[in-house]
Amino acid sequence: MFLVLKREGDEEPTRWRYEPKKLMSVEREDIERRTGRHFAQFTSDVLQGNSLCRRALLFTYLRRDHPKTKFEDVDFAWDELSLEYSRQELQTMRDGVQESLHGDELAATLRQIDQQIEDAYDDVEASGKAELPIAG
Repeated sequence: MFLVLKREGDEEPTRWRYEPKKLMSVEREDIERRTGRHFAQFTSDVLQGNSLCRRALLFTYLRRDHPKTKFEDVDFAWDELSLEYSRQELQTMRDGVQESLHGDELAATLRQIDQQIEDAYDDVEASGKAELPIAG
């Protein structure tokens, strides 16, 4: 999964690979302090669209590139920041629904996932089978 920032006027978005298990312990602890959530809850809240959690995640990645970035300076329009599944993650989801859904529900879900796969970012750096972004 990728955290994607595309500000108005940007030709290309800035894209960071979001792998909760790969965040450093100092980053995880900072996120927990800023959001008041334990890390597993944070990862779930990020996926569900919690504003504070997404801001904390963006801050974490911006600070990697610009260490002097302050949390209070991190601001974005809601439509400028998104989470996007990679093509590989969507394929993993597609494989999973084929095992759990049937009939019309399966057909509709496969059509939806296939459409997303067409537009998805190809994660050429991914190694092995894609995992969904929930931290344990």
